[in-house]
Amino acid sequence: MSSVLYDAPGPRAKQRNIVLSIVFFLLLALFVWWIWRTMDDKKQLEWALWEPFTTGEAWTTYLLPGLGNTLKAAALAMVIALPLGAILGIARLSDHRWVRVPAGVIVEFFRAIPVLLLMLFANEIYVRSSDLSSEVRPLYAVVTGLVLYNASVLAEVVRAGILALPRGQTEAAYAIGLRKGQTMSSILLPQAVTVMLPAIVSQLVVIVKDTALGGVLLGFTELLNARQTLAANYANVIPSFIVVAIIFILLNFILTSFASWLEGRLRRSKRGTGAVLAADEVKELNPAQVQGSFGTGAGGSI
Repeated sequence: MSSVLYDAPGPRAKQRNIVLSIVFFLLLALFVWWIWRTMDDKKQLEWALWEPFTTGEAWTTYLLPGLGNTLKAAALAMVIALPLGAILGIARLSDHRWVRVPAGVIVEFFRAIPVLLLMLFANEIYVRSSDLSSEVRPLYAVVTGLVLYNASVLAEVVRAGILALPRGQTEAAYAIGLRKGQTMSSILLPQAVTVMLPAIVSQLVVIVKDTALGGVLLGFTELLNARQTLAANYANVIPSFIVVAIIFILLNFILTSFASWLEGRLRRSKRGTGAVLAADEVKELNPAQVQGSFGTGAGGSI
């Protein structure tokens, strides 16, 4: 039995796949056993190193405040970077050169600079030209760097998502009298959201993880930085790394699970009902009325 993309495996191929799967899982089990044995030899599995995580002090004093700062920085960066990226992405599709060219320069410039360098540069600007205290300055620097870099990346995601739509969508909108601004806001963007959602979620996961860069060089007390203080007090470096890694994995899993649920909901909401209208129920469409249904104030050309 064959499909369009590949030929179904025969008896020998199935047997070979089973053997390779068994070998892979055996090697994986051997690798896990080696890690366990090495940690046990280094006395990293002793209960004294893991016991602090069963008490409230390690969480309330170190991990939970660090997690709160991580979520705060990531949330602020997401809230600012998403609309800014959408604006820049739409601006790059403008018919007006004076809009399209500056937007392209901004996107290409900030997308080419490492996010850590943007954080350091923003921190220096705040030190020399603002009255921010040393306690809140790292948060501002981290959020600024994340916004500048990720808004540029998201702008390309938005632009690619809109360009991925069939050209017939735009032509049909123009045929019924919609202007480009109305076409973008009422036709293209709602459809492009579903196409862009996986890439957007991937970038949001990057934002959550990149908050740790601020803790490395700027002293921002996010989760990884709080882990360092915890490990210094309890002398449990490896266990603290493992616990923080699990927290990051859970955070990103929750984020991707929510995005998958939202994407499925958006796809289901766009499905047709399948109902068939009778001939007397079908009314002749007036382009002027259709245009008016979207609102005459939706915007002109971009």
